[in-house]
Amino acid sequence: MMPRLGFAFHAFHLGLLRAASLLAPRPERAEWWREWRSELWHVRRQCAPARIVSLQAEREVTAFCLGAFRDALCLRRQAVKREAPAAASPGAPAQCLLWMALLLAASFALSLLIPGVRTAGEASRYQVNPNLILIQHALSDQQSRASVSFAELNKWRLSPQRSFDQFAFYSIVREKIVTEAGDPQWAVAHASTNLFSVLGLPLRLAESSARNDSNLPAAILGCTTFEREFEGNPRIAGTVLRIGRQFARIAGVAPCGAWRLPGKIDAWLLEPDSELAKGAAGYVVGHLTGFGQSEMFGPSVPITAYESSDVPSDLFGIAIESHVRGPMDLYLFALLLAFLCLPAVTSVSMSEYSFNSHKPSWPRRLGRASFLCAKIALLVPIVYYVPLDVAWWRVPPNSFAPQYIQLIASFLICLFGMRWILLDQRQRCPVCLRRVTHPAQVGHASRTFLSWNGTELICMGGHTLLHVPGLPTSWFGTQRWLYLDASWDFLFAGSSVQKAPL
Repeated sequence: MMPRLGFAFHAFHLGLLRAASLLAPRPERAEWWREWRSELWHVRRQCAPARIVSLQAEREVTAFCLGAFRDALCLRRQAVKREAPAAASPGAPAQCLLWMALLLAASFALSLLIPGVRTAGEASRYQVNPNLILIQHALSDQQSRASVSFAELNKWRLSPQRSFDQFAFYSIVREKIVTEAGDPQWAVAHASTNLFSVLGLPLRLAESSARNDSNLPAAILGCTTFEREFEGNPRIAGTVLRIGRQFARIAGVAPCGAWRLPGKIDAWLLEPDSELAKGAAGYVVGHLTGFGQSEMFGPSVPITAYESSDVPSDLFGIAIESHVRGPMDLYLFALLLAFLCLPAVTSVSMSEYSFNSHKPSWPRRLGRASFLCAKIALLVPIVYYVPLDVAWWRVPPNSFAPQYIQLIASFLICLFGMRWILLDQRQRCPVCLRRVTHPAQVGHASRTFLSWNGTELICMGGHTLLHVPGLPTSWFGTQRWLYLDASWDFLFAGSSVQKAPL
């Protein structure tokens, strides 16, 4: 008879093995419990042949029992891999759509947080008065440089005009602004009172400020200034603001992103002609008559002005963009251009044939077409939001660079995104929609016209083989699918992908 201490150790070891068996997969649990119990008998006979209780022998038996836990955990990991859902395998269609949906959601959320995107959307709602040109001296070395004085503008007004019926003037000066937060320096445009009416731009908060009767000049805040300095508070309409050495009444806020004339401006101070005559040279905007429109044969035109002494003055007129292009217009143009260029970078045909009579059922074909349409449907909004975020991440004031960036980025993302979608679709099994893998080179290039030469890929679900020719010929010019029958099933018995019926 074994001593009581031996019975205690034996019961302890059996308990360890029972706990280890509970960690094993359920279908294999009973078998491994029997296996470990029989091994325990042999281990105990080996460590204590005379059935004499010794601590050294019991430690060795305990080490064996603890090793059963490592075996049980290993068995469970293998079972998890075998039972992993097919959608979680690499190349699964749901995984592809999920990544595209995450990219779309991230770009959309980012567009809501970027102020420049909101500015671009607001700017597209405003249309500048057509038939406007910017008048400058022809000898000016820069188109954005102020070169016309208000005195010259007065001389033009006094002479008969056939090409223009309205003029507007503004000059930009750095002024100190006295506010509750401090004394910031603003770029203030001293402008004629008709500047915004000539441009045709509506003003925000203009109705609220009109109720406040005042003889002070009107101050129009820029959209960025309104948000930065006053936190977008509409109650500031009609309040008095000190600009430089004079006071002005806040009469409105300019439309966001609608300013397309030279100069980075924080505020406009609308002043009478007597005050503008004291200032520096600036910019003149002229509105063309019908005769003036007929003389415009391009975006620019030379102008000759005669002063009171009949001395000619050479000027240059530059057409102002009549419509502020919004992001949607650029997006649609880039989308159309990318689809027109798509056949030049990849084949737009699936070009799939079968060597045998096995074909997938109509529900399978419909699912494959739906998967292609889902990828395209996710790509289309991605092409809109991702370039929009990139282009308007940091917006330089009064610059056309974001529009060019958005146009180019939309075109490239759409073009190469559609190319990836078509290539990805051509490499997916028509039955299970997973990407075929394990490429193998078949044949020799020197025997292209005698036998097939190319790459062969296989669906790990045992559905198809994909044959891609290395050198397209008249009899094998495009990839082909070979649908596998039931005789191939034994090769994929251990695959985690369940074979679906055709």
